[in-house]
Amino acid sequence: MSSTYKAVEVSAAGVLRVVERPISEPGPGQVRIRVEACGICHSDAATVTGTYPGLTLPRVPGHEVVGRVDALGSGVSRWKIGQRVGVGLIAGEDGTCEPCRRGDSVNCQNPVVSGVTVDGGYAEMMIAEARGLASIPDELSSAEAAPLLCAGITTYNALRNAGLRGGDLVAVQGIGGLGHLGIQFARHMGFHTVAIGRGGEKEKLAKDLGAQVYIDTAVGDAAALLQSMGGARAVLATAPSGDSMGSLVSGLAVRGKLIVLGVPRDQIHLNASPLVFGGRSVYGSLTGTAIDQEDTLAFSVLEDIRPMIETAPLEQAADAYARMMQGKARFRMVLVTKDLNHNDHA
Repeated sequence: MSSTYKAVEVSAAGVLRVVERPISEPGPGQVRIRVEACGICHSDAATVTGTYPGLTLPRVPGHEVVGRVDALGSGVSRWKIGQRVGVGLIAGEDGTCEPCRRGDSVNCQNPVVSGVTVDGGYAEMMIAEARGLASIPDELSSAEAAPLLCAGITTYNALRNAGLRGGDLVAVQGIGGLGHLGIQFARHMGFHTVAIGRGGEKEKLAKDLGAQVYIDTAVGDAAALLQSMGGARAVLATAPSGDSMGSLVSGLAVRGKLIVLGVPRDQIHLNASPLVFGGRSVYGSLTGTAIDQEDTLAFSVLEDIRPMIETAPLEQAADAYARMMQGKARFRMVLVTKDLNHNDHA
């Protein structure tokens, strides 16, 4: 067996390069994963640009990782060699901060963050905390499963934790990496699903994904159209545009919720009136725990929900990342390694 593995690291801000690294052994409570697939997420930009607070370079990005357990550290009993597992953004918690002690480990104050505090999945190998692993169902290919560990869980958890009921009107703003999964989850959870996008060319896709209604913001006022339908009980804001997010509060029903999932660079401007008169709210939702990931994967298998992906070899990570950042990907770029079984390509 080779003593090195290929990794794609951010060597300096904005520079992704392929390097060879020595294979290391997992420490106590850790596993070594032979990576098969890793999705490219918009939030990888914080690592690639070197702007994530406290980030030290070089660093391997990537937090939608699927692979097989290759070695076990001491004290790991739940996982077996050869088992297929996934690692998401929040890949371990300290267990001692106040949110952790209150059972809210997703908001741990000192988390293990894949591709930020530790090296992530743009590589052939990765060391991961055993407590942060999710089991991957046989029904999903590794390339399909990868985006569900971030884009999938983010939209799935936001919807299932929003206090909604079957038949409620739910709108999904943006039909990209997050939104195209949000539409599918909303429809299969039994919500009256409205997709909000810009341009008539997206209508067929939105309806094929499960939206009953498509609102084209190039020709109509989304908030007014939602109100004409009785108002949305929830809007999932996934497109990274603060300008377009804030205006959607006026499209909410009484006590409706604008749930922010995408992180725009511009400010979200809010009018206080619809918040106060009608008790509407705005809040954010961040991924979930490893068991939440397993729930997301299980629901995706149950309802036959899949991400739309394009794959690229690990060595082409820089080009694939640029394609995602330029909005050219349909809808998730997934890096695949030589260890991905030839019949496991999606």
